[in-house]
Amino acid sequence: MAPTWTEMTRAFGRIGLLSFGGPAAQIALMHDDLVDRRKWLSEKDFLGALSFCMLLPGPEAMQLATYTGWRLRGTTGGLLAGLLFVLPGAVVIAALAFAYAAFGDLPLVRDVFLGIKALVIALVLQALLKLSRKALSGPADWALAALSFLALFALGLPFPLIILSAALYGLVAAPSNAPSPMPTAVRAPANSLRTIAIWGAIWAAPLAVLMMMEAPFLTALALFFAKLAVVTFGGAYAVLAYMAQAVVETHGWLTAPQMIDALGLAETTPGPLILVTQFTGHLAGIQQGGWTLGLLAGLLTLWMTFVPCFLWIFAFAPHVETLLGNPRLKGALAAITAAVVGVIANLSIWFALHVLFAEVDTTALPPRPELSSFDPLAAALTLLSCALLFVARWPLLPAMAALAAVAGAIGLLPAL
Repeated sequence: MAPTWTEMTRAFGRIGLLSFGGPAAQIALMHDDLVDRRKWLSEKDFLGALSFCMLLPGPEAMQLATYTGWRLRGTTGGLLAGLLFVLPGAVVIAALAFAYAAFGDLPLVRDVFLGIKALVIALVLQALLKLSRKALSGPADWALAALSFLALFALGLPFPLIILSAALYGLVAAPSNAPSPMPTAVRAPANSLRTIAIWGAIWAAPLAVLMMMEAPFLTALALFFAKLAVVTFGGAYAVLAYMAQAVVETHGWLTAPQMIDALGLAETTPGPLILVTQFTGHLAGIQQGGWTLGLLAGLLTLWMTFVPCFLWIFAFAPHVETLLGNPRLKGALAAITAAVVGVIANLSIWFALHVLFAEVDTTALPPRPELSSFDPLAAALTLLSCALLFVARWPLLPAMAALAAVAGAIGLLPAL
């Protein structure tokens, strides 16, 4: 028997409010609530749904929530579950973005953010280690990771090209033998082309309006984040390398320190880490044209980032068994995941250079830091971050609070 709307609202509202700690923690929270406590999904169906969501671009935890809502109460249920997963974090991100724009230049705030930036380096390293253990199982996987790293770091090749190349390799190299049986899934008649057309039109509607209004900044923002939504395979950390460098170096919407601050703040909120795109939109809009433009830009990035998640789920969810049973598709996903390890390695170096050095020549390939601009305090805080996460194994929020407090206290010492 399907749960009532009240039961679904309570369940997914609770998940949305408590979904801190990145996709692994969010998926574990959903498993505990939806499988163990409420018995709305079986273990096999949950794992099948998770495998399906990992095939799709976009935040897998948000798509897993949307898929579960779709399984339980159709399209409306999927909308309810997906929105409740994203909106609590989106509200917090909006508040943080405007507070950052108002107070980010204060000395104490800058000192506190130095501690958060140091923690971001450790967090990206942690994500790199976790993914590499799962994704790199043989020489071919290691080679893909190394090549994707070199393509980004040393050659500056576009991120979408790297993902496409890895996918093509996986398609060609995948074995043609029949795959093992997959978990059962709902078989529902659906006109996928019609669904894609409807949701594609919904997704593109703001872009069409902006083009008619001749709003160049918002149009460029919408186009960029629409492209980003299609290539976000491998989780938020993978796409952040592409996003951070494009936002900072190509478009000039944010500075590198602001981009790193955005990721640090996104780590503190519930919901998917990719909400950092919303923070980026708010801040870029504020700097381009004030508070009203900042609000519109943030809402636009939110729309362009998350509406495609509903498109993928509603169009392809009825075909879960077919998708999961295709060995070449699984091979493409495995190759993309291996390449993403190299992408995240590039991201970790990009962040580290901009935190540890005040001046970095990003026009050079690879980027070259000015050695005389090395910040020993940032290095010490980075070592402390690694000690807290890797040795003491502190949870994210206590570690972030500790780093912010230590950095803020050190910044106050000259004034005492």
